[in-house]
Amino acid sequence: MALALEGTTEAPHFDRMAFKASRIYVTLTADGRSANFCFTPDEQEFKCMMAPAAFAPVPNAWGQQGWTTATLSKLSAAELENALETAWAHAVKKKPKRR
Repeated sequence: MALALEGTTEAPHFDRMAFKASRIYVTLTADGRSANFCFTPDEQEFKCMMAPAAFAPVPNAWGQQGWTTATLSKLSAAELENALETAWAHAVKKKPKRR
């Protein structure tokens, strides 16, 4: 599903597989059971509130920035697709260059 999103490439990232457009937006564990998504803190709060069995903040400073772990077996295909598209949208946004 991630590779179907425009501009997405796949590459190793430490002990995970990373999917990125301009930057990484999701990482998948080697066993394929969970993935970490790049959400905004508000998106993270909403996902965790709506599906607490599926989503949880990453337990460190990355989690405070919105990075969220999903247990993939707890997600429907539609929920997974929505999570990927949400995270991907952040990865493809262009930030203005500093001068």
